[in-house]
Amino acid sequence: MGRYSRLREIRRMDPARDCAEILRLMSRYEFPWDYRQGIGVAFLRDYGVPRISVLLDRTQEFERNGQKRYDDTVLFGYEMAADGFDSERARAAARHLNRIHGRYRIPNEDYLYVLATTVVGPKRWIDRFGWRSLCAQERQALAEAGRRMASMMGIEGVPGTYEEFEELLDAYEERMFAYDPANRRVANATFRIMTAWYPAPLRPLVARFSLALLDEPLLRALGFPAQPRWVRTTAERALRARSSLVRLMPARPGRLPSRLRARSYPFGYRLDDLGPHWAHSRPLEPLPTETR
Repeated sequence: MGRYSRLREIRRMDPARDCAEILRLMSRYEFPWDYRQGIGVAFLRDYGVPRISVLLDRTQEFERNGQKRYDDTVLFGYEMAADGFDSERARAAARHLNRIHGRYRIPNEDYLYVLATTVVGPKRWIDRFGWRSLCAQERQALAEAGRRMASMMGIEGVPGTYEEFEELLDAYEERMFAYDPANRRVANATFRIMTAWYPAPLRPLVARFSLALLDEPLLRALGFPAQPRWVRTTAERALRARSSLVRLMPARPGRLPSRLRARSYPFGYRLDDLGPHWAHSRPLEPLPTETR
């Protein structure tokens, strides 16, 4: 398979009809590492909003079960898209996620913002550091996937296009980003998770490298200092060198397993495994579009 074969395939698809398949090709074949980095930055952006980070800090999920909390967030998104957003698998994942969120009073605008970070975060990272930029079909598929997830979760006022998701995110951050000690505590817990993936001697360097890639409004909201220019330049050049190397490599071959692998579940997982321990004993809530 040629390096651009899947891109040609994606360009022949309809983003509204095929958004789940386009998302699968993007996240598992075209940009598996970059997509994960974009989602990781999306998590950090959530912590720049005190109303969100205070809730996360109060639950102590990242402090006590940080890797599992990280994995579960990624896996919920995967489960909702893996067989298509109209599948029973997607509906089951949405019911389980709604059950977990139902314990807390979360404003609709916060749901919208968190959703927007998962749409905008991967696109901005890939356009900045991926081996190629996203095409129009991929951008539209990201937005359509966000819309489908919002529909299943009962989130209102969802943007209709990628550009509107981006506008929503930027306006919300301008209004809501502010420093709070909870922001830094949750961010520190997340950095501990991310750096633990690397050998111990490299962890301080990985943490500094990661901070160098964050924008100044987010760093201020998290309570971290801006890194020196030479550190930022070195980090960006290293990632662009990686993208140049990936561009020369052949396309990722073969078919991948039907379920993602996660550090918290070395022997696989079931939907019921996802989420905090208390969520497994409560009955499933119906989706907003289901009759009671």
